[in-house]
Amino acid sequence: MASLFGKVFLITGGNEFLADRARRRAVAAVLAEDPECEVTEAQGGQLGPGELLTLTSPSLFSASSAVVVHDIQDLGDDVQAELLAYVAAPAPEVTVILVHGGGQKARGLLDKLRKAAAVSEAKQEPLKYERDHVAWVRGEVRQLGATMPEEAATTLVAALGMDLRALAGAADQLVASVPEGEEISDAVVRRYFGGRAEVRGYEIADAVLDGRLDLAVERLRWALTSKVAPVVIVSSLASGLRQLVRLATAPPNLRDGDLAKHVGAPPFKLQVLRRQLRQWDAQGLHGALAAVAQADLDVKGAAADPGYATERMILRVVSLRRRPPRRAASSMTL
Repeated sequence: MASLFGKVFLITGGNEFLADRARRRAVAAVLAEDPECEVTEAQGGQLGPGELLTLTSPSLFSASSAVVVHDIQDLGDDVQAELLAYVAAPAPEVTVILVHGGGQKARGLLDKLRKAAAVSEAKQEPLKYERDHVAWVRGEVRQLGATMPEEAATTLVAALGMDLRALAGAADQLVASVPEGEEISDAVVRRYFGGRAEVRGYEIADAVLDGRLDLAVERLRWALTSKVAPVVIVSSLASGLRQLVRLATAPPNLRDGDLAKHVGAPPFKLQVLRRQLRQWDAQGLHGALAAVAQADLDVKGAAADPGYATERMILRVVSLRRRPPRRAASSMTL
């Protein structure tokens, strides 16, 4: 295997958890190659002229060294010039790990680093849709040596939300909880995480979108009794409504795989969304989104009683549910 020393690793993307994990794995790989390697970390905004050159100079205490520079978007112009000079001729006994915090800041520096032969980039792009998180969870489980069907991964994302740190920890726990080679089923996920907040939020949202007011209110009051934050419930309903809107306005004749990607939901969930959409028209969806937006403001401080504000939102959204004229869902204009 080729040595990691004399190389520069560039970690980019706006996801803090993924970037931090990539950094830790890179450091671990360097230490695995040379356990005596001296590792130094620095913040880009705190490096002055000449300090980077000092960090990348041969170590007095070990034969090799690794330098981690966080937030390189904050490097001053002089230090950026020093870094570009270094990557053009990196020291053979030093590994440099550069972490960019995301966004457009120092985009010119990134472009120049990417052109350097010694630089290898690891992009840690933030995940946007539920579907992306479901795929990520399944990949995480696969890396841990197990398998998880899409439905089970969707339940886990619903249970924990889109916090990758929490999802990674849950994946590790689930893999450890089943015999080697056994699939992590939806039943297993529900056994361990079925009582978590976002599962209830997801179930409340489905009841609302289906027009089952009695069930929605029952689930809401159970959730509030269980100390589920109202903001979680509002977020779940907002997510469900956004998926309906994307389905309603999707280009016609998309294959299910492409449609699921457009909607931001797993393919198997399309059947549920289509059923729900048949009971909504454009005016109702507009009103429901407005009601959820108001509830979001209320539960974040504008209302004296967030629980009441959440129940009022549910009553309002269910009242807006209508059975539209018979026409294709994709013809709806929002």
